Amino acid sequence: MKKREIYNRQTGCSVENTVQFISGKWKSVIMYHLLNNSTQRFGQLNAKIPSCTPRMLARQLNELEQDGLVEKHVYETVPMVTDYSATTFGQSLVPVITAMSEWGDKYNALAKAHAK
Repeated sequence: MKKREIYNRQTGCSVENTVQFISGKWKSVIMYHLLNNSTQRFGQLNAKIPSCTPRMLARQLNELEQDGLVEKHVYETVPMVTDYSATTFGQSLVPVITAMSEWGDKYNALAKAHAK
């Protein structure tokens, strides 16, 4: 599997480096579910993120896998079963994803009021 080129940041900004790993509309949400629910099958993730199409979910999972944040397990059963889990590197995002979740909880009401 070809590695994505994400390490060529120009500004030397650590935030930019972090964002390169978790940018994408659904990557942070996927990591949230994997970090809070351990191993998840594709269908379970798809059910937890109904606004994300299966194609987009597969693409985002593939990129997370290429970046070393997610590990894919394929079981040669009938029917074939595939599940995903956060790698040790992916688990290092716990404080980042937790902070995002807490911030979202805290400012959810403000965001709803602002959207009106």
